Amino acid sequence: MAERAISVMVVDDHPIWRDGVARDLSERGFEVRATAGDAPSAVRIARVVRPDVVLMDLNLGAGSGVDATREITAELAETKVLVLSASGEHSDVLEAVKAGASGYLVKSASAEELVDAVGRTAVGDAVFTAGLAGLVLGEYRRMAAAPQETSAPRLTDRETDVLRLVAKGLTARQIADRLVLSHRTVENHVQSTLRKLQLHNRVELARYAIEHGLDGDPPQ
Repeated sequence: MAERAISVMVVDDHPIWRDGVARDLSERGFEVRATAGDAPSAVRIARVVRPDVVLMDLNLGAGSGVDATREITAELAETKVLVLSASGEHSDVLEAVKAGASGYLVKSASAEELVDAVGRTAVGDAVFTAGLAGLVLGEYRRMAAAPQETSAPRLTDRETDVLRLVAKGLTARQIADRLVLSHRTVENHVQSTLRKLQLHNRVELARYAIEHGLDGDPPQ
């Protein structure tokens, strides 16, 4: 992805806001392939332009941003959805993540925070407005109170180390510093783990780790 501009689609039912965000991203070097103002159009256009990241509002004039997120992430495995919403309600955050969103920002985020979040989402990071990542992980811990016994693919010791830190909410660079590895090596371990577990992003990795008791410190 470093060899080309990250492609983005902006979905919002307020034309002035939508066009402003698209313009800001274009000026920062992103390739804005399309915009949409409602959920049906967002799904239809995303199927055609297949962006790296869809920047999705939740409260759309026609249809639901959550429903559009669910359809897009189910059909387009390489496309990630980053929610950008005026709502910071916990129920909205959890509903969006359960629908497949890779991250969630509130619209009070600065332009710099938005640009950083889109770039990180494109490479697989789970990006949340401060305080919301803990909410998501806490919900997954509650959901995993009675984990089911399943036969899981075998991970290497290093992949397991990285997975534990993903579950703690650390970024790839923070994991690299903690384990004294290069950023690229951490990304390779993350991608390998995603393939083995047949998952799509770090949010799903964190959920997997919590459900399998890998979100705590390793045994001594």
